Amino acid sequence: MQVEPTEMTITPFHLAFPVDDLQAARQFYGGLLQCPEGRSSDTWIDFDLFGHQIVAHYQDGLQQKNAHRNPVDGHDVPVPHFGVVLPWERWQALAERLQENKVDFVIEPYIRFAGEVGEQATMFFCDPAGNALEFKSFRDMSQLFAK
Repeated sequence: MQVEPTEMTITPFHLAFPVDDLQAARQFYGGLLQCPEGRSSDTWIDFDLFGHQIVAHYQDGLQQKNAHRNPVDGHDVPVPHFGVVLPWERWQALAERLQENKVDFVIEPYIRFAGEVGEQATMFFCDPAGNALEFKSFRDMSQLFAK
């Protein structure tokens, strides 16, 4: 039986990434993004990013290079980046919270591919260590992989 996109069962992903300040990561992910904290040590912190496990690992002297940028729908998208596809209302609430907290967006919240196949809400911003994040949403989740 093939599962339709709107009926997908998703298993959590795991992503480990470098940060140069664990307390700043804790404030950003745990505070601003409201990701519950899991296990931690003096060198790493687990966070629950909307059901997915991300781990901020301390790296002394971390120097993030300027991210590569690819043009998408008239914007320069930072590569690499990571994030989550959220339900529409949850994406809207997150975008509003980030705007209220005056987050410095790489790409402000907007509707990408408006009126086209794959129309989606998206926004890009960086954590305090310079890791780029994208959060997106589809009014119609069947458009997630649409061509």
